Amino acid sequence: MLLTCIALYLLLNLAVGLWASRRVKTTEDFVLAGRRLSFGLATMVTFATWFGSETMMGAPAQFVEGGLLAVIEEPFGAALCLILVGLVYAKIFYRLKIITFCDFFRNRFGRSAEVLSAALIVPSYFGWIAAQFVAMGVIGQVIFGVSLQTGILAGAGMVTLYTLTGGMWSVSITDFLHNLILIAGLGILTYLLLDQSGGLKQVLAAQPEGFFRFVPKTFSWQSSAEYFVAWATIGLGSIPQQDIFQRVMAAKNERVAVRASVTAGVLYLTVALLPLLIALMALRLYPELRQGDLKLIIPTMVLRHAPLLVQILFFGALVSALLSTASGAILAPAAVTGENLVKQVYPNLSDKQTLAVIRASVLGVSLASVWMALVRQDIFELVSESSAFSLVSLFVPMTAGLYWKRANRTGCLLSMALGWSVWFLCLQLGTTFPPVLYGLTASVLGLVGGTYLKQT
Repeated sequence: MLLTCIALYLLLNLAVGLWASRRVKTTEDFVLAGRRLSFGLATMVTFATWFGSETMMGAPAQFVEGGLLAVIEEPFGAALCLILVGLVYAKIFYRLKIITFCDFFRNRFGRSAEVLSAALIVPSYFGWIAAQFVAMGVIGQVIFGVSLQTGILAGAGMVTLYTLTGGMWSVSITDFLHNLILIAGLGILTYLLLDQSGGLKQVLAAQPEGFFRFVPKTFSWQSSAEYFVAWATIGLGSIPQQDIFQRVMAAKNERVAVRASVTAGVLYLTVALLPLLIALMALRLYPELRQGDLKLIIPTMVLRHAPLLVQILFFGALVSALLSTASGAILAPAAVTGENLVKQVYPNLSDKQTLAVIRASVLGVSLASVWMALVRQDIFELVSESSAFSLVSLFVPMTAGLYWKRANRTGCLLSMALGWSVWFLCLQLGTTFPPVLYGLTASVLGLVGGTYLKQT
């Protein structure tokens, strides 16, 4: 029964993708759903931006081992990102009427900045998408008994197919359905486990001292830096990304864009705490789960000990989260590839030809991410590196371009190049001090130095 329900649910997703493809007539339809999303749809599709493998599997594993300080990055940093986008960036970007995030760099700093930003954005998504594919492979192992590789390939094939057909319309409509199942499934599972484990108060009281500490016990130079990086990696690093941009910009007006982003951030923080609580209750009820893979605490507990209806709801919720995150993440770099890279080489492409290029790019992005998923299978590391990639290269020139009139093309290009290069070098050297801060500092120095160097 469980297998049948999951299979029917997956087929429903494919059917919705094919149905949504009828609304796709132009590139803007495919990338931004024609800028026609209502508040409800815009909120749900923005909420679903990162509610995937990291939230459902990676963060709970980190939480049960390291407490609250181990999950500042996710979900707190992720919620912070959505709220900041709504309060600080959404209104400005919406008024620009651009299709991709890199269009801003072209309009503000020129063609060279557009191309470099696109070249940095596209590969930054591979790790994020790969993390969702790895989680799909794990679910294939747990539910269907297939190998991890087979699960990765099957999951990637399905999500690529319905993204390829319906684009942002497909993502938006399926995300709305996914989130209803996700919230219902997690809510019911939390309620049942609370009843079995003696209530919330007993579960929290059973944790060791300092488990729920929200700030470091001592603020040394190293601990302060690591704490800042935990907040900033997704909290700031995911702001200059095409997936969050296109989800917010798909709203029907700027007021909806702002409200949907802030509401999605608050909703995200609320719902994303449930997997953390579920993991604690699962270990309290079934301590033997700690002996296995911590990423599988919740799926294993549900499969072994939950009633069939709860299994259907939970795995429906988990599959929903992975599909939502992966589909939007695949579409984002594909749109940038078509609009900001290929059109630089072939500037006379018609809208129909550009749409075909973006669809072909969906396939290319998926294949690259599948390769990474097969080679590297650490969900937490894949997600973290993906967000750090854009933080050190794009956040500083983007914010300066919006709020500092003197910022120029030289400063922008140096900021991107130095930020990424220094971060990557420190990452390879394995520096004790967070590589992200070295890269972020280099990005700021590149921006300021390049700007004033050009003006003198």
